Amino acid sequence: MAATDLESASTERAVATSVDPAEVPSAAWGWSGESRKTFRIAGWVVVVALLGMTIGNHQGHVEDIFLIGLAGLLAAIMVVDSLTRRVPR
Repeated sequence: MAATDLESASTERAVATSVDPAEVPSAAWGWSGESRKTFRIAGWVVVVALLGMTIGNHQGHVEDIFLIGLAGLLAAIMVVDSLTRRVPR
């Protein structure tokens, strides 16, 4: 029969701030972290692409509302993220 005892929860941080190159070989070249600058550039490219999709030969404009709304939502998220990253903690 399996034991019913539970291990106590640890308060250690689940995400390591540094990566061991032995575990992740690409860490030696600096490829292990997230590239926030790349994500921001990609986000703005997506905003421009969504707004570019409003130009076309479609008759109804319901899709324009969704495209503009999603582009505005993504732009707002990116602006808020940019402003909150600048605040020193």
